[in-house]
Amino acid sequence: MTDGIRDSGFGIRPPDPASRIPNPKSRIPPLYAILDADVAARGGWTLLDLASACLNGGARFLQVRAKAASGAWLLDETLAIVALAHDAGAIVIVNDRADIARLSGADGVHVGQSDLAPALVRPIVGTERVVGVSTHTVEQIDAAVLEPVDYVAVGPVFGTSTKQSAYQAVGLDRVREAARKAHARSLPVVAIGGITIDRAADVIDAGAASVAVISDLLASDDPEARVRAYLHALA
Repeated sequence: MTDGIRDSGFGIRPPDPASRIPNPKSRIPPLYAILDADVAARGGWTLLDLASACLNGGARFLQVRAKAASGAWLLDETLAIVALAHDAGAIVIVNDRADIARLSGADGVHVGQSDLAPALVRPIVGTERVVGVSTHTVEQIDAAVLEPVDYVAVGPVFGTSTKQSAYQAVGLDRVREAARKAHARSLPVVAIGGITIDRAADVIDAGAASVAVISDLLASDDPEARVRAYLHALA
């Protein structure tokens, strides 16, 4: 599973043409940059330009998310982002679309509670790609750690306007609970939802291995500098 993978210096092993999955027992990068098409467009950015800025800032764990996009458009965008990211030794995850993840050569897929279950996604993307899953409740966490996943996401940790959801903010206590249950199975936890640079370190202290950031990447209209600031705060 880890044959031919180099050490990145971020505690996770980056992709190469032979094998692009990080060792799930490794510490994943502390910043998970979510490249959301709608958020990028509102800020005047294309997904590719936003990806480039985040990579230049040091991000090495990216997700491509475009809920309303056509499959053809998303594939083209993801192909370009994957090429750029892999040249930088970064990992790319695709939100929802296992088919796009496989066709684009991305490193994995992230699914939510209303998407295909990880057990159904795994045969599509194969054993050499990352599968992550979102959770919001204790019951969902309990189910997720039994699935064939490489990380468990929990949220929204704080209130957020980025993504419409029926779930209320779960707070740091839910992050702690998710971390306890996931770590028992050697799974890292990604925290998402309303995370800002001022809150990020507290989320890591609560047991998350990584914080997923969406809107706050564009808070200063300089995502490259914002990524650098996050990495400094999380160092």
